[in-house]
Amino acid sequence: MVNFNGKLLEEETVFLNQGNRAFKYGDALFETMRVVNGKVFFLEDHYFRLMASMRILRMEIPMDFTMEFIEEQIKKTLSKADYGSGAARVRMTVFRKNGGLYVPSTNEVSWVIEASQLNSPFYAINEETYRVELFKDYFVNADMLSNLKSTNKAINVVAGVFAKENGYQNCLLLNHKKQVVEAINGNLFLVFKNEVVTPPLPDGCLNGVLRKKLIEILHRSEEFEILERSVSPFELQKADEVFITNVVMGIVPVTDYRKKNYGSDVAKKILGRLNAMARLA
Repeated sequence: MVNFNGKLLEEETVFLNQGNRAFKYGDALFETMRVVNGKVFFLEDHYFRLMASMRILRMEIPMDFTMEFIEEQIKKTLSKADYGSGAARVRMTVFRKNGGLYVPSTNEVSWVIEASQLNSPFYAINEETYRVELFKDYFVNADMLSNLKSTNKAINVVAGVFAKENGYQNCLLLNHKKQVVEAINGNLFLVFKNEVVTPPLPDGCLNGVLRKKLIEILHRSEEFEILERSVSPFELQKADEVFITNVVMGIVPVTDYRKKNYGSDVAKKILGRLNAMARLA
């Protein structure tokens, strides 16, 4: 089931054409959300990130684009797809309407909401082997556009192909200064004893919703210190733990990087606090 501008359509319905600007120019933004029993985790954070991103890309924000409207449309989609109870992954894509070449003929937008079912209502740690490698063929730009959750994801796609071809579960992306920025599908955290480090936004990482929530959790912790600073590839070998985060998966501990093996004790401690925060959000 797909929700296109408020109209519910069957998944096989054709409703986009060759003039679509998301297809032609990557002129689109998206939010991926976790919904449990009709409750959108961290809805306010998703909403304000989307609004800020639309302003940066000079998209016209519709008058009815309130947080309540978006929540209503998500629930409408889930209910029709019989995902109203349980856990679901929801993606909302916003794109400029057809017209123009590089310069759009309008800044008005259309939007699509789609959903798929998830197995667990809570975040959980996967104990399976999770191997990563650096992706060095192309680099992330260290600027504000890289912070946006846009559909310009060519580097992520090529890195994903590289990971699949070489038997890795994920790859870590670098910027032009050869600093570690993020994973293909999430933000990156490194643990050094009681110090937790994550790359800063100016280095080009995604301004992730779960990244923000974990920073809040760690700032309130007396047990750990959180630092936002640049990360060298050499530090990956020195870290006690490395984990990847996004709002759908939660926290994914990396088990292996080259000859280095990691633990997951800190990730497990933080996970409990994250689940508590998600229930209260």
